[in-house]
This record gives sequence, C-alpha cells and structure tokens, in this order.
Amino acid sequence: MARIFAYIVHRGGVPDDSAAEIAAAARRMEPAAEPTAIVAGWGAELDAACTALAGHYPEVWKLASETLAEPNAELVRKALVRVLPPASVVLVSHDHFGVDLAPGLSIKLNAAYVADILAVDARGEASLTVVRQEFGGQVSAHVECDISTGAVLTIRPGAFKPPGDAPTRGKIIDKSSEIGSLAAGRRYIGTVVAEAGNVDITKHAVLVSVGRGIQDKDNLQIAEELAEALGAAVSCSRPVVDAKWLEKSRQVGSSGKTVKPKVYLACGISGAFQHLAGIKGSPFLVAINKNAKAPIFQVADVGIVDDILEFLPELTKKARELHGIAAR
Repeated sequence: MARIFAYIVHRGGVPDDSAAEIAAAARRMEPAAEPTAIVAGWGAELDAACTALAGHYPEVWKLASETLAEPNAELVRKALVRVLPPASVVLVSHDHFGVDLAPGLSIKLNAAYVADILAVDARGEASLTVVRQEFGGQVSAHVECDISTGAVLTIRPGAFKPPGDAPTRGKIIDKSSEIGSLAAGRRYIGTVVAEAGNVDITKHAVLVSVGRGIQDKDNLQIAEELAEALGAAVSCSRPVVDAKWLEKSRQVGSSGKTVKPKVYLACGISGAFQHLAGIKGSPFLVAINKNAKAPIFQVADVGIVDDILEFLPELTKKARELHGIAAR
C-alpha cells in the first residue's frame, strides 16, 4: 500500500485528540503501516505539537511558516501539495477544518476522495474499501477507492479507538524549506469563543447528553434526574438548542462546546459528525436510541436500543439504589 500520512491540527501546541484516532485508522488500513504525521504552524507552539506527536507517530514532518501561525486550509493545502510524495494516502479528521482542507487537496493531488469514514472493510495493494454512512446513517455504504494515484480520506471522530500502545519515540523531520512562500485569498480574523453558561459542561467527568429523541422540553426533567443521580451535568445536541429547550452553552459539537468527559451518555442522539466532533478524549460512550441503525452505535462502547423516555427513568432508579438515594 502507498505511504500513509496524517495531517494533525493543534491548538496552543497541543495536538487534537484525533491524532491518536487517525493513527489507529492508518493501522486498520495497513497493520504494518508506520504513518507519518504532518503538522503546520509557527514558533514554540509548533515545536511542542511536534514533540507530542512523536509519541504517537514514528515520524513527524514539521512545516514551519509564519503564514501558517493561524488556521487557514487554503495555505495548508498549498504546503501539503509541495511536500507530499506521489500516490500518498492522506488522512484528516472529519471536522470543520478537515472538511475545508480535504476535497481541494484531493483535486490538487489527483487522488481519490472519501469523506466521513467510520470503518475499513478491505484493503489491497492498489485499492481500499472503506465504510461511510448515507441518508442520515440509515445506510452503510462500502466504498472501494483506487489508491494507485493516492487518496485523501477524512476520518469520523471517535470511529477508531486508539489501542493504548506504549508511546513511540518518533523522529521529527523539518520540511519547512520545501514549502516555499505561501499566499491565500482569505485570511484568519479570529476565533469566536462559545458563550459561558451557568453550567460549564467542559468541567464534568460525566455528561448526560440529550438529542431530538427527548421529544419535548418538559421531558428534560428525566435527563436532569439521571444527571443528579450520577453526579453529572446535562448537555445536548444542536436540535435541542435550536428548539430553545436548553441554552447554547450546553451544546456539544462543532458549533458548540468541545468536551472531554470520562463517561458520555448519548440519549436520543443520532450521532452526526458535527456532534461527535465535540467529544474528545475517547470517553466511555453509552448510546441509547430507539433507532437500531442510528450512526451513534458505530462509535459507542455500549449501545442500548430503547426509548429514552422509558429507559432513563429506570436507569435513574438503579443509580439511586446503588448510591443509597431515596426515590422521589
């Protein structure tokens, strides 16, 4: 198989949690693969990110340029085209930046493109069959792509669990001299921080997160009672915020907050990539959904097919019994 590369985003010198997941995806594609991480940026933050990534990847390519100090997919795309060898397989996280970067990169590289991959079905010398979902998760599509001229693939957050191997001691190779001068038709202006609320869901080890399956604002009490019994906080997906049942500060996802709990209960949440992009750190994910084909089950550690309006009260009852809390 062609050489596998992973483009990794970092913030403040800390690589995104998808770094370990993408390394796991690369090894699913080719067990003997030694994927190479590529990271771009400037200054001490870039150096820190490279050092951290060397613990997951046997080789890290460093692309240093002052023009890459802020996120800009147009500039990163140009830099990657200049350093990647022919017929490369490039893996990118399926998040906002990855969705911006990957399609155009595949065109520039004359390579196959498949988005939002959640599994690898088969592999060959010049082909790769991957699994993605269509029609809101109702259909699993097995896509065979010709990788003889390379491929650009975006990986769904949470779909590939890191194996927990011992840290590696990868080497850092500076490729900065190969990218030359970079210019783009757009520029980075700033980052808008999500509004603060009365509950900071980013600080909780356990989250009870509700989605469209909660059906009505009055039913939120069911989730709140479970969260109280578990010592957790209630969070939600975007439809709940759009319906004005919970404030924006409770939303998990690419347009909400990024959380890193130890346990995440996804209650009535379908599992769209925009929501999963906000869940970091590979928590123990429990999915409860009456739709057995919901995409959330593809990334869950435990999946329960049931109506949350019936299941959550029973779970609350058991949690209270275990903690010796009197039933209301």
